[in-house]
Amino acid sequence: MANVRLILLEDVENLGLAGAEVSVAPGYARNYLLPRGLAAKATAGTLRLLAARQEKIQQRRQEELAAAQALAAKLAEVELSIAAQASEDDQLFGSVGARAIAEKLAESGYEVEHQKIKLDEPIKQLGSYDVEIKLHHDVNATVKVWVVRA
Repeated sequence: MANVRLILLEDVENLGLAGAEVSVAPGYARNYLLPRGLAAKATAGTLRLLAARQEKIQQRRQEELAAAQALAAKLAEVELSIAAQASEDDQLFGSVGARAIAEKLAESGYEVEHQKIKLDEPIKQLGSYDVEIKLHHDVNATVKVWVVRA
């Protein structure tokens, strides 16, 4: 099946930045990109619209980057302590995942979406962990997470 050519109106993770022309599967375009207003069909009118919005897009990118850098600087100082029940050999009864870390960050006053917290696998043992948070495609922060016995 032939791909559809679109122009991105917003930055899309793992696809491209606003203004880029991309070729995607028809279902992805029809069910995700077009209904959310993230992309438009590649036409002359869309190109004119994008050229008019280019300055706003660049300004918003700069603001998002500055905000992400400021949040990363604050998060570098943060240490979280998550209490969990564990066996005598320090294995957790369950695990600590991205949602639990996001909730603890929210309690500390830092609003971070759980999708931005990058864990290879859930934490299943007591101890200290450095957890990476992808705040922006150019900015990552690391938070120290202590998993302690409840």
